[in-house]
Amino acid sequence: MTVARFIALEGGEGVGKSTQAKLLADELGRRGIAVELTREPGGTPGAEAIRALLLNPPGDGWTAEAEALLFAAARADHVAHRIRPALAAGKWVICDRFVDSSRAYQGGGGGVSDADIMALHNFGSGGLLPDLTLVIIAPETAVTERLAARDGGVSDAIGGREAGYHSRVGEAFTRFAEAEPERFALIDGGGEPADVHRRIVEAVEKLL
Repeated sequence: MTVARFIALEGGEGVGKSTQAKLLADELGRRGIAVELTREPGGTPGAEAIRALLLNPPGDGWTAEAEALLFAAARADHVAHRIRPALAAGKWVICDRFVDSSRAYQGGGGGVSDADIMALHNFGSGGLLPDLTLVIIAPETAVTERLAARDGGVSDAIGGREAGYHSRVGEAFTRFAEAEPERFALIDGGGEPADVHRRIVEAVEKLL
């Protein structure tokens, strides 16, 4: 029996996280590993309700600080009601985004301090961190094509922000991965999904 593990997939818009999370969950399932596939914001009824508020905000939208609070609240519910129970049951948890997205988006993109984001995480989610965080980095041309196919020219409140914001987000993810190589793995997101999947499986092999 394998030890329960927690893996998060991270990266900017359109790098293929959701596709790769499902492919990884399927691969682990074929190896006889019980898997819980989930996402952030979301994963529980409460967190999904907050997701709707974040991606379709009322009025003039949220400040970066308000976003950080909402993401932390959604994550606290997700961790308490889905992630920790799955790990306790011996399952591997594969999560499409986790706390490093808050660090990159509300932090790197929005200017909220890393210390404040982690303080919220420590309070709301007990400081839980993935055993491995896979940061997918994809060429800009590939990202543009994927976003066009996924969104049809209609983006949500976060995905539709200006290019400079998303550039800062991408730089933040790379910075995190380079600063903590024991927890992060940078994944080349170029090529076909099967190529990216193969690179991800190679990175995950060390946990098996």
